[in-house]
Amino acid sequence: MLKIYNDGGRITAAITGDIDHHAARELRSALDEIIFSSRPDTLILDLEGVGFMDSSGVGLVLGRMKAVKAYGGRLILKNVGSDTAEVLRLSGLSRLIAENRTAAKN
Repeated sequence: MLKIYNDGGRITAAITGDIDHHAARELRSALDEIIFSSRPDTLILDLEGVGFMDSSGVGLVLGRMKAVKAYGGRLILKNVGSDTAEVLRLSGLSRLIAENRTAAKN
């Protein structure tokens, strides 16, 4: 599930559920529509409600990062759980986690 909060130049996308191959495809489509229509300065992916993420989730994050960077925007991940943080660390994307906004949750 995806909830969008639009604060002008900043969009927060709160994701809940598992991010596997099937979910990533649906999320990718919805997020790309928002990115290309709104062109936010900052896209925040709030992962508090994510229980599981595999390599499809890594691809989702990486693709959205490239999409917002293409026009000068940036991507931030917040409320990242410990299991998801480990997947991001192994992929090299852990630098996207907003360290000052939240601590990794167990």
